[in-house]
Amino acid sequence: MFNNDYLNVLVLIVGLIVGFFGAHLIIRLVKRSLHEKADAGWIQTLTKITRPLTFLAALLVLLSIQPLMDFSKKLPFDFQHIFTLLTIFLVTWLIINAIRSIRIVLLRRYDLDTKDNLKARKMHTQLRVFERLLIAVVLVIAIGIALMSFDKIHKIGVSLLASAGIAGIIIGFAAQKSIGLILAGFQIAITQPIRLEDVVIVEDEWGWIEEITLTYVVVRIWDKRRLILPISYFIEKPFQNWTRTTAEILGTVFIYVDYRFPVEKMREALTEILEDTDLWDGQVNVLQVTDAKESTLELRALVSAVDSPTAWDLRVLVREKLVEFVQKNYPEYLPQTRVVFPEQKKNPANDTPKSNVEKS
Repeated sequence: MFNNDYLNVLVLIVGLIVGFFGAHLIIRLVKRSLHEKADAGWIQTLTKITRPLTFLAALLVLLSIQPLMDFSKKLPFDFQHIFTLLTIFLVTWLIINAIRSIRIVLLRRYDLDTKDNLKARKMHTQLRVFERLLIAVVLVIAIGIALMSFDKIHKIGVSLLASAGIAGIIIGFAAQKSIGLILAGFQIAITQPIRLEDVVIVEDEWGWIEEITLTYVVVRIWDKRRLILPISYFIEKPFQNWTRTTAEILGTVFIYVDYRFPVEKMREALTEILEDTDLWDGQVNVLQVTDAKESTLELRALVSAVDSPTAWDLRVLVREKLVEFVQKNYPEYLPQTRVVFPEQKKNPANDTPKSNVEKS
């Protein structure tokens, strides 16, 4: 045993340094040996857990030498309790980093930047929700264990077990909304009415699902605003999801022309426009007369694209080109307002021959 207080402190410092650098060296050697064999994702995972592992190893060294120390003066704090709290903290840190790293490794196979990213969006949504759920569970368990390590809190907790039924009912009512949100998040992760990067229309706003948490969803509006909605909104209220089953989408363009306009010429122009752009996916090319109003014909161009942003750009391009086509080739058939004056009937009294007037 070490009876000198200064020697005890020195042993603690040396033990901390040895444990820290020893663990750091071992992990570095392991990473170097796996660098050529293992996947880059797992190397990244090992990198993320290096720091908590290093501190945890140093703490284990201190725990192993702590029984050998004997301070002559009674310390104002409990070494063993401090070690217990630090262990809980470091293990929690290690588990959370491991969960996040595993999620990153699994998502490396699913790229959201591909054209048909339905499966990728599904996996990103599920794994992110499950990651947050697991981290929340780990934090609750860690805080509970840390609190129960205090004798006073432990005694209070045991004494409250008798009234746990009443307390559970009270807490249940108080946390009903929060629990409902968490359950809604879990339900969305399973059933997936929405996924990350889905194109949706909510509250008359068009945008993309940017983030899904356990309690709320962030919608990125087309003009870069952010709409924050409770996650239960997507369970309880109707909304439009344009990319629920596929990213492909149809776009419509309306053009209004005079009744005399040659519609077949417009069809030929639409085909030329679509074949001349990379925005069109080559699937849908339709021009129809969808309405005959009092003064104009309504022409609807129906086109297709691989995703909604491309469809928007394609609609804008087709609209501009069709308007330009009408202006250049058939300006006289632009929408016109006609005013027809009915012919006035001749009055017999005013039809007196000029010769008769002169004679009179």
